[in-house]
Amino acid sequence: MLVSTSIRQIESRPPETSATTRSVGDSAPAARTASTTERPPIAKGSQTAIIAGLSDLPDAIHLHPTAPLAPRVLLPGDPGRALALAQELLREPRMFNHNRGLWGYSGLAADGEPLTIQSTGIGGPSAAIVLEELIALGARRAIRVGTAGALDAALALGELLIVERAIGADGTSRALSGAESHDGDPELLAALRRCDAGARSVTIVSSDLFYEAGEPRFSQWRAQGALAVEMECAALFALGALRGVAVGCALAVTDQLAAGARERIDAAGLQEAGLAVGRLGAAALGAL
Repeated sequence: MLVSTSIRQIESRPPETSATTRSVGDSAPAARTASTTERPPIAKGSQTAIIAGLSDLPDAIHLHPTAPLAPRVLLPGDPGRALALAQELLREPRMFNHNRGLWGYSGLAADGEPLTIQSTGIGGPSAAIVLEELIALGARRAIRVGTAGALDAALALGELLIVERAIGADGTSRALSGAESHDGDPELLAALRRCDAGARSVTIVSSDLFYEAGEPRFSQWRAQGALAVEMECAALFALGALRGVAVGCALAVTDQLAAGARERIDAAGLQEAGLAVGRLGAAALGAL
């Protein structure tokens, strides 16, 4: 947990950009826990490249890389969570993108291999733009690490879910494929399960609305087997299948919607849930 910086500060304050001194050749330490009090500064991409050169990268309209991109990527929605995960999971994190407020970072993960953490913003359209441009820039494997609202009263706030299938109640996934539902990449799904045997493997639904109309749609989604709702997964699964790129998804339950009124996780729980789902995604990528 970030103990010296409030969540509001994380989301609004530009990241530290001073250089770090540890050499690239040093062995990578284990991932830091939520109790760690020291946070590495974020270095800009003018330093020595740790992954690949930038000169031959294709153009991207919305992402403006200032550091190298790793072929494996974590995709949180929230830019503030991308920063927190970079500080939690990466050695010598360097800002990969800040254009349009879509903060992204590259560095070395606990396994010593490059990892990029790139925020997608809210909803399928924004997420699809980000993943499309990451693929054009060289990303080959991605895991969404996000949050969801529970449609099942048995799901607890803070619980982690591994997504097997995403029902597309959104416009983006339908535009990309026309299919009613989309499966996650089998290899990433298996890796997520291996890394957290206690997490439920579930069907979820992706919607264009955060503030849903309520029970009529919830009942329809439950009848289709959905245990939770979020906004990006179906679009990312559909785009990954279209482009031949492996995409998986792990979610933390931050809202309970089954009783009709929204029950929201508290600020400290939200922060820890975001870190926990990020650790799971990083572990799964590392397992491969």
